[in-house]
Amino acid sequence: MKKVIITVFAAFLAFNLSAQDNLLTKGEKVVNIGIGFGSTLYSGTGYSTTVPPISASFEVGVKDDVLDVGSIGVGGYLGYTASKWEYSYFGNDWGYKYSSFILGARGTFHYPLVDRLDTYTGLMLGFNVVSAKETGNIDPMYNYNASSSGVVWSWYAGGRYYFSDSFAAMAEIGYGIAWFNVGVALKL
Repeated sequence: MKKVIITVFAAFLAFNLSAQDNLLTKGEKVVNIGIGFGSTLYSGTGYSTTVPPISASFEVGVKDDVLDVGSIGVGGYLGYTASKWEYSYFGNDWGYKYSSFILGARGTFHYPLVDRLDTYTGLMLGFNVVSAKETGNIDPMYNYNASSSGVVWSWYAGGRYYFSDSFAAMAEIGYGIAWFNVGVALKL
């Protein structure tokens, strides 16, 4: 019985996959704008978000007909978030404010599974610029500011559901500026 169900499901999936149109073709351009939930950068006891993870990405289709109806896109990524960590000690406060700005390049593989839904997965390679500033009133002699930078990478999977030819709702999961991003996409 299990084999019959799997065979019927595979046949149904194959029939539906062949009927879908690719939603990102060579030369098309798409802009994503999103807000994230569940920051991957600052979490734990004492941390709070001051600016939620926000992101924008741009993508251009560069190759069609990959694995029959798939496509490949490349583009850029910008992300920003800010958090703070605070500690109270006998009526005094002490802590740090952190901000992260990520600039990256993304490569994406698109494969349509459902009509009007552009499903994709990809990788991002970028540069994270982090700054930190000490806050509080425990000891006014100490006032540290620091910045640091480093290479970051991200895997992600997502989808864009198109309500019209150029407007879509977007959602992505993965490891980046946030675990989960939602927003809008505009095809230019």
